[in-house]
Amino acid sequence: MSDDIATRAPIRVLVVDDSAFMRNALSRMITSESGLEVVATACSGSDALDKIASLDPDVVTLDFEMPGLDGLETLHRIMRQFPRPVIMVSAVTEEGADNTFNALAAGAFDYIPKQMSPTSLDISHLRMDLVAKIRAAAQSRNQHTPNSLSRKPPQSSWLETRNDDSCCVPSIVALGVSTGGPKALQEILPIFPRDLSVPILIVQHMPPGFTGPFAQRLNSLCSVTVREAAHGEAIQRGVVYIAPSGQHMSVERSSDSQAKICLDPHPEDYLHVPSVDVLMKSVAETFGNLAMGVIMTGMGSDGAQGMKAIHRSGGLTIGQDEATCTVYGMPRACAELGVLTRVVPLSHISTQSLLATHYRRQA
Repeated sequence: MSDDIATRAPIRVLVVDDSAFMRNALSRMITSESGLEVVATACSGSDALDKIASLDPDVVTLDFEMPGLDGLETLHRIMRQFPRPVIMVSAVTEEGADNTFNALAAGAFDYIPKQMSPTSLDISHLRMDLVAKIRAAAQSRNQHTPNSLSRKPPQSSWLETRNDDSCCVPSIVALGVSTGGPKALQEILPIFPRDLSVPILIVQHMPPGFTGPFAQRLNSLCSVTVREAAHGEAIQRGVVYIAPSGQHMSVERSSDSQAKICLDPHPEDYLHVPSVDVLMKSVAETFGNLAMGVIMTGMGSDGAQGMKAIHRSGGLTIGQDEATCTVYGMPRACAELGVLTRVVPLSHISTQSLLATHYRRQA
């Protein structure tokens, strides 16, 4: 089979849910898109495992609440027996958020929130998100073969040099991340010491109800304090702030020059709320060349304009490399703009941030 034919082959999806309504709804959304097909549906975990073995789908959507094997145990078995991208369908509750983070830690590719009652017909808001994540999941399966997963990440590289006079020790870190972010943040944030000399502000794309439990989960794993950001609070060094869902997070200085957090659902004409671009543009404007921007795994291009603003202000900009991204979308957009000072694998992001905030960078 030629590469062209392989590229045009439809993405084959298995839909797993104990609700006939959800199976039908998800199947209609998937099959309405060209290049996607539902090869089968399954109503239980054991049924899903049998159909994966016989049909070899490219991507699986998997509900948590099912008779017999629940979604999390089914996911564990899929990862052991038939590893492939799995997108979890999660209830938007605190328990649903905890289950989702456990699933991501167990190897799930991503998740979509099930924000409707079992009888609601108003589910079209899920379609764009679902389709985009299925396409990204299928692409990641093609890119992340067993050989590529075991390959040692490339050494970090400088993409440009600057005069040493323009390189200042950062006073704040703004970090943007999306698909693959929860697992990546759980890997890098525990490395930061309790006496971290800068604040870290994070935009992680998540639905309402997820950012609070996520901040609590990270706080339990880290030496630094991690919390969901609150409007008007003073920004303190050594604290990690997670932008709440449905609110843009930005920074500004009060009359006494103290930097503080501002939360606002406006402007509404951004694809994501919160937006990485909104955060980073405000950090660039407020901190100038004392700002650091970090862009990590995720779909789309949110953060590209914000990283450009930090770069133009003389701040340091770090991008996660392609080999260690779940989805090389947001970092790719920044790389194509030429606004990354350095590209590093995920395991080096904490180290690079610590070095930059403690020592003057050398050109």
